[in-house]
Amino acid sequence: MEWTKQAVHEAVEKQRAFFKTGKTLDVDWRIGQLKRLKRALEAYEKDLEEALHEDLGRSVPEAYFCDIGDVILEINEAIHGLKKWAKPETHYSGMVAFPSVITKVYKMPYGVSLIISPFNFPVLLSIGVLTASIAGGNTAVMKMSSKSKKCTEVLQKMIASTFSDEYAVVIDGGHDVADFCLEERFDKIFYTGSPKVGIHVMESAAKNLTPVALELGGENGNWCVIRKDADLKDAARKIAFFKICNSGQICININQVAVAEEVADQFVDELKKAIIKQIGEDPVSNPEYPKMIGSKAYQWCADEAEEYRDRIVHGGYGNPETLKYAPTIIYPVGINEPIVQHELFSPLLPVVKYRDSEVEEVMKVIADREHGLALYLFTKDLEWAQQVMQTQQYGGGCINEVCLHLLVKGVPFNGTGHSGMGAYHGEWGFREFTHPSTVLIGSTKFNLPLREHPYLGKRNAFKMAVLKLFER
Repeated sequence: MEWTKQAVHEAVEKQRAFFKTGKTLDVDWRIGQLKRLKRALEAYEKDLEEALHEDLGRSVPEAYFCDIGDVILEINEAIHGLKKWAKPETHYSGMVAFPSVITKVYKMPYGVSLIISPFNFPVLLSIGVLTASIAGGNTAVMKMSSKSKKCTEVLQKMIASTFSDEYAVVIDGGHDVADFCLEERFDKIFYTGSPKVGIHVMESAAKNLTPVALELGGENGNWCVIRKDADLKDAARKIAFFKICNSGQICININQVAVAEEVADQFVDELKKAIIKQIGEDPVSNPEYPKMIGSKAYQWCADEAEEYRDRIVHGGYGNPETLKYAPTIIYPVGINEPIVQHELFSPLLPVVKYRDSEVEEVMKVIADREHGLALYLFTKDLEWAQQVMQTQQYGGGCINEVCLHLLVKGVPFNGTGHSGMGAYHGEWGFREFTHPSTVLIGSTKFNLPLREHPYLGKRNAFKMAVLKLFER
C-alpha cells in the first residue's frame, strides 16, 4: 500500500473513531490484546530473526537477545502488572475540602498515539513501545524505519494479522511519509532516533500541543570512564562485547572511552585481545559479526576512521560489499577532538588518556557537554562511582558493567536534555502513555459556607479563623 497524505489521515481518523467507542478503556480487554501481541511475536519469531539478519547481519542469538526476547519480557511484565498500575488511586481530600473527603486519581489513556521507531532495534523499539501504548489504553499508528526494510515488512504483516487497523497499524515509507504522520493531530507521540529529528518532531507536535516522549542517542555520545584501579580485563571484555553488538549501532553504546593514562596502554592491549577472542582475527569475514545498516552509514564510518588512520591500533578496515566494518580502536585521542564530540553510531572506539588524579576534570568536561543517554564507570572505588552517578546528568548507566540497565524490569529507560525526555519500560511506559485525572467526590451534606460570600461583617469573621486553621 502506498501511504499518501490522505491515506495517513484516514488511518488516524479511523483509530480516533475506534478510541471514542471506549473499548480500550477496559483493562481486561487490554490484557487480552497484550496476550495476542505476545502470541504473534512467538509465531513470527523465525521470520523476525531472518529479517534482522537480512537488514543488520544479526546472528540468531543476538537477534533474540537484543530484540525479540526482551520484548516478550516487556509484554509479560505489562500483562502481570497492568491491573495494579491502572487501579485508580484513592486520596484523602484534606480538611480544606471537608466534607468531601474522598478524591480519586484515574489513569486515563491519551487516545491515538504515534510511534516512530528507528532501524537499529526495529522490534524492540517499535513493539516495546507498542506494549506501553496498549497497556495505557491507546490506539497506535506505527511509523517504521525505511532503512530496516525487511523487518518493517515482517512487522507490518504481523500487526495486520493480529489487530484491526482501527486499533494498530504499521506504516512504511521514507521521511515524506513520516512528515505526513507528523502533520496529523495525534494525542501522544513517541519518537526514538536522533536529536536533530527529535527537534523536528517537537516542532510538529507543538502546533497541536501534543505531548511528546523522545528517546535520543545524545549529541555528544555516551562516555565510559575507566579509573586506574579498575579490573581492566573485565572492562575490556564487556566493552568489546558492546562495540561488536549490532556493529556499534546502539543508542546507549559507548561512544568514547576515557582511561587513566597509568593503565591506558594495558587497557588497549586487553581490549584488542577481547575483540579477537569474541569475534576473531578477521571479524569482517565472520558470519556472526553484524553489518552497518546501509552504504551511507558504512561510508560515513570508513571516512571517519580514515581521518584518524595514523592512530588506529586495531581494526580500521571493512568490506563495502557486505557493509561490515571491523571494530576499530583509535588511540590516543584528545578529549577535545571532533571524533569525541558527536555520536558515532558505529564500531569506532576512540580512547582518551587522562591522569587519574585529574578525573574530576574529565567529569567536568563531560558535564559541560550535552547530556548523554548513558554513562559507564569502571572502578573499585564504588563510593566515588555512586557519587558521580548521583551528580552527573545522563539517562541511565552502569558501574563496572555495560548496557544491562536497559534490561532490568521495573525501572525506567530514559534520557535527559539532548538524549531525550519521558521514560518507559514496565509501569514507567504505562505512565508515559496515560495522564492522571484527579476527581474529587463531593458531599451534599454538612457543607460549610467558608468559601462563600459574604466575607465581611461580624457574623462572617469566623470564616478567616477557620480557614487559617485548615490551611496551615
